[in-house]
Amino acid sequence: MVESNDYDAITVDIPLGLLDNGFRKADIESKIALGPRRSSVFLTPPRSILQQDSYDSANALSRELTGLGLSKQSYALRQKVLEADKLFDDGATLPLFEIHPEVSFMAMGDGPALMSKKTWHGQRDRMTRLGAQGIVIPAEIGVAAEASPDDILDAAAAAWSADRIATGCCGSIPSPPQINERRQRVAIWY
Repeated sequence: MVESNDYDAITVDIPLGLLDNGFRKADIESKIALGPRRSSVFLTPPRSILQQDSYDSANALSRELTGLGLSKQSYALRQKVLEADKLFDDGATLPLFEIHPEVSFMAMGDGPALMSKKTWHGQRDRMTRLGAQGIVIPAEIGVAAEASPDDILDAAAAAWSADRIATGCCGSIPSPPQINERRQRVAIWY
């Protein structure tokens, strides 16, 4: 994790700012904005659901509180989401901002990317969008080359968003950000 706070913006592709009840506007509005890429955003469950010790109890509570079942993928991410939530709670010391790569790519170009980031055309589209912003990923990237190509593109989108946040020319979904029960700004930034 970060050992110093010499950063103006640290962006993470993980939900920051959980709600006690209901779904976050950031997720709902991002799904709408992304159109064909909407499935890349999942609805972040309320905090109490993620705090359940078993998938079965989390799923039952999700059905009770939201009317919807909980995906196993959402539950599998719960530890990371809860860790991020704790950092965000303690977060006056770290400038943490939630991003979503597909929202960032949408903001870079003419609407949402149409092809999956797992396809050649989808990756080329994202590289073109980054290039239009002055970001060119070099052929040699050291140990980062061990990551999947889509993860490298997502990291570049996160860096682009961090720069926009740090320089004050960013946007958010929703705008203005939703304020949760803990008085935190809940938004996906780009």
